Amino acid sequence: MAAVRLVILGRQGSGKGTQAARLVGAYGPVHISTGDMLRTAVKSGTPLGLQAKALMDSGDLVGDGLINSIVSERLAASDVEVQGFLLDGYPRTPDQATALEGFLAEAGTPLDTALNLEVPVDEVTARMVARGRADDTEEAIRRRLDLYESETAPLLAWFDERGLLDVVDGLGAEEAVFDRLSSVIDSRLGVGDAR
Repeated sequence: MAAVRLVILGRQGSGKGTQAARLVGAYGPVHISTGDMLRTAVKSGTPLGLQAKALMDSGDLVGDGLINSIVSERLAASDVEVQGFLLDGYPRTPDQATALEGFLAEAGTPLDTALNLEVPVDEVTARMVARGRADDTEEAIRRRLDLYESETAPLLAWFDERGLLDVVDGLGAEEAVFDRLSSVIDSRLGVGDAR
């Protein structure tokens, strides 16, 4: 199977991480999670990590310049060239998407699809409170969801205008959601059920 180049979108708590892991198992792309990269930097106490921690603790998003640099460097790695990628948590804004479009154009590897995992606000809030992370206070969750709506939601229109957006119902059993995602990807790749 050819390398796939995917973006997975959705509100925090929509199940992106769970579904991303399943998609990596089925299609083989490198899972590139900006959240994981940032949490690793925070844990190791690097200057970037300390800067990111302060932003994340207050529920704010890390700036475009910093994130674009991290992602651009990662996309240039040899494993990504061979296996493709699944971006999780990036891009978050139309400006980041434009930067991504530029990285991919330079590499001559267009995006296959942007999958939006659609889960209602009440459901994602309940999921985030239940998982009990230190940065998942109700106030921080509310701020992140408000930021998502104001800054990230326009990204859906950006991908839609380019014919790259696929909205997938993220409610229901994990397997059912995965099947919906797989159907969309297979359709985009022009393959049957040959996984």
